[in-house]
Amino acid sequence: VFLSLQLFGTIVWILVASTGVPLPLLQGWVMFVAVTAWLLSIVFLSVFLFGYSNRVAVNWNQADFIFHGATFVFYFGAFLLQAATTSLHHLPRKFNSTTQERILNGREYNISIAASV
Repeated sequence: VFLSLQLFGTIVWILVASTGVPLPLLQGWVMFVAVTAWLLSIVFLSVFLFGYSNRVAVNWNQADFIFHGATFVFYFGAFLLQAATTSLHHLPRKFNSTTQERILNGREYNISIAASV
């Protein structure tokens, strides 16, 4: 479970970082969630790999449930923000400009869809 969390967290991290980040407030939260969940899952995985779970008297089943529950809530919020950014792709980047440059070009739109999924 932890390896899949790291794999998909890394993919989201890469996909969001590869776009032009037209809305830094929304996509900044997506990056924060992806990076934080990735780092915490490495810490959590290290606890089990190096045997610290046997040395620390913690209910690890409850800690695992709380960690994955919180990660789900934060990733779901990040999904909503990334999907909101993707849905605004048709708006112009600069409202007072005569050019037709969009918030997300075709490549960034496709990457943003992949990051949302």
